[in-house]
Amino acid sequence: MADPIHQFQIQKIVDFPDVVLPVLGPVDLAITNSHLAMTIVFAVVVLFLTAVTSSPKVVPGRLQTAGEQMFGMIDNLTGSIIGHEGRRYFPFVFTLFALILGMNILGLLLTFTATSQLAITATFAALTIVLVIGVGFARNGLGFFKLFWPTSAPLVLRPIVGAIEFLSFLLRPVTLALRLFGNMLGGHVALKIFAGFVVSLGAYAFANGGIGLATLPVAGLSLAMVVALTALEFLVAFLQAFVFAVLTCIYLNDVVNLDHAH
Repeated sequence: MADPIHQFQIQKIVDFPDVVLPVLGPVDLAITNSHLAMTIVFAVVVLFLTAVTSSPKVVPGRLQTAGEQMFGMIDNLTGSIIGHEGRRYFPFVFTLFALILGMNILGLLLTFTATSQLAITATFAALTIVLVIGVGFARNGLGFFKLFWPTSAPLVLRPIVGAIEFLSFLLRPVTLALRLFGNMLGGHVALKIFAGFVVSLGAYAFANGGIGLATLPVAGLSLAMVVALTALEFLVAFLQAFVFAVLTCIYLNDVVNLDHAH
């Protein structure tokens, strides 16, 4: 358990026989710690939203206030970035934000963080880009490709700038996935390392006594780092979900207001 990477390993909780599909081949249907974490977050989000919206009060309580603050924040985000059509995409952006935030926080409270798995963050990124491309073609048809032909640039530079824009567009899902994955992975690894220092140095001091007690100040410093990093990780958990929502709105704005931007 001292291995800081051990916390990210996928482990089977309930195993089921594999199912063989015609194209994909054998598919493992086992319930893992990743499935469990995502299911818990889904259930908590649904219960939270149900509790907030089922019986609203004129004078809101703490739960209703928290829900209204989340709704208002994402509603303002979609409206300010996408414009008057922002509310059309509010459900998607809010769902992404709520699920990512829930998974990030659950990983701090329990032992597994689903968003520390690249497959999970890549799925969120793929869903976002597929929606952006779908909206782009649905609203603009082949005019979607004007996204890669910036009319504001000099004519001689447009092919070069367009190629850069196209490459940047292809990298969007990669950066979305890697940013969330890297931040959650790195923070939890740092927490595990400093927590290991606390246990190891504390055990060494009490087991050996004498000069071994000199390691207690280092163990105390490591414990202070654990507390500080835990507080920082709660902030990062929120910020990464918010940044994902912001970038999703920016990418949607590019295709929703394509003619205005180009």
